Amino acid sequence: MNLRFGEEVGESLAAGLAIVALESSVIGQGLPLPRNRECVERMSGAIRAAGAVPAWIGVVDGAVTVGLTGEELERFAVAGDATKVARRDLPVAVATGALGATTVSATIWAAAKAGVAVGATGGIGGVHPGDDPDVSADLLELARTPGLLVCSGPKSIIDPVATTEKLEELGVSIVGYGVDRLPFFLARAAPVELEHRVDTPAAAAAMLRAAQELDVRSTLLLCNPVPSEMAMDAGEVAAAAREAEALADRAGVQGKVRTPFLLAALAELTDGRSLESNLALLEDTARVAAEIAVASAG
Repeated sequence: MNLRFGEEVGESLAAGLAIVALESSVIGQGLPLPRNRECVERMSGAIRAAGAVPAWIGVVDGAVTVGLTGEELERFAVAGDATKVARRDLPVAVATGALGATTVSATIWAAAKAGVAVGATGGIGGVHPGDDPDVSADLLELARTPGLLVCSGPKSIIDPVATTEKLEELGVSIVGYGVDRLPFFLARAAPVELEHRVDTPAAAAAMLRAAQELDVRSTLLLCNPVPSEMAMDAGEVAAAAREAEALADRAGVQGKVRTPFLLAALAELTDGRSLESNLALLEDTARVAAEIAVASAG
């Protein structure tokens, strides 16, 4: 079978316990060693502390795996070992036996197939700035895959206005978690007002239940801002993002490797502060997702 479950996740699904789906691309491409190992510990720890089970997802030995073991996660952490896998790449990764680090699009697809309704990530992909912008595959998958994904809004290298408009066009509900403006990854807010807001895990769980009962076939995107003490100035982030984009253009970096390149450039341009903010928001989105998963399972 090309979809398999880790032992703990399989038992938790059978018992109806709270589970949170997590993407492995943040380990394989999003963060450098050893901070990617720290990310695993912090996100998994936050989920367990809230009473849920972490389900890291990736492609291992020809199978989409929901619930990677510690040994399997270590394989993803080693720089350059894992291929970045979006949903469109899953058949190739499975057929070739590649070690595939799943992006948001592949992760929410696998989670939905497995029956895991709640996921967590950092920032989603979206519409890149520019006259002929690249558009992340995350957006289309959010439009056609049911569930709830907690994130910190679009990544700071993304155009937040264009991304919001695209999500609205695709029929994806964007909901602020305790906020009325769109969180912007490393910064607390982008200049985008949100129509919808919830303030508690119970309210978010009720929204998810309603979507399930109505058979809404798109993801509820719950946007939780970076913790205020770790947030960066929006102007500083924007300036660093423009410089990172210019560096990528000069180097001819395109396609799947562009986002990891830009995030690494941001970390260097901000003297590592963007990396610390990224880790903090990843841990916090994991906590919020776990609290919602527990409320949904109760």
